[in-house]
This record gives sequence, structure tokens and C-alpha cells, in this order.
Amino acid sequence: MNTGIGEALILTIVMALAIFLCRIFPFLFFRGKTGQIATSQGGFLSFVEKIVPPVAMTVLTFNSLAAPVNTSPGEIIPILVAAAITAGLHLWRNNPLLSIFGGTALYMVLLRVMV
Repeated sequence: MNTGIGEALILTIVMALAIFLCRIFPFLFFRGKTGQIATSQGGFLSFVEKIVPPVAMTVLTFNSLAAPVNTSPGEIIPILVAAAITAGLHLWRNNPLLSIFGGTALYMVLLRVMV
């Protein structure tokens, strides 16, 4: 593939914007009602303790659910079923370890059985 420098520059800018938007989205999504992310009472450490776990889960969710875009239709079903079961387990028991391990185990079983 032979591309010119202008085309390479445009692609680089578009990818930089996409990466930046993916990184900033969780912070915008999980900010408080007042529009402020960190409060002056708790300080930075309190902010990090409060916001990092949901941000990490959001990034991991988007990363794992982006895979079906490039896979065959037969591989989409195990991914979506495992994601739904993971969310259901987490809502039911509110235990991150149970939901992560349960969803991962189910995905592995479905992957071996269905594909």
C-alpha cells in the first residue's frame, strides 16, 4: 500500500482523535451531577479511588465488545451472551470477582461448544 504523506498525516490525526475520545469518554460519563469530577473535600486520592474502577470496567467492556466487529457471525453470539451474563451476575450479586470469572468461564465454554 503506497500512501502519500498527506494521507498518512490525516490518518494519524484521525487515530489520535479516536484514541483521545476513547480515553476521555469514561471521565465524562462518570462525572458528578455538578459537572465536577473531583471534590475539594476528598482530594485527588479520593477522586482516584472513586472513579478509576468504573473507568477501568468501561474501557475493558468497550475493548471486549469491539471484537465482534471484526469476527465472523458465529463468534458474536458467545461474546454477547457472556457479556449479558456477566452484567446480570454483577447486578444480581454486586461482586466483581464473581461476575468477571463467571462471564469468562461461560465465554470459554461457549467458544468451545459453539465455534
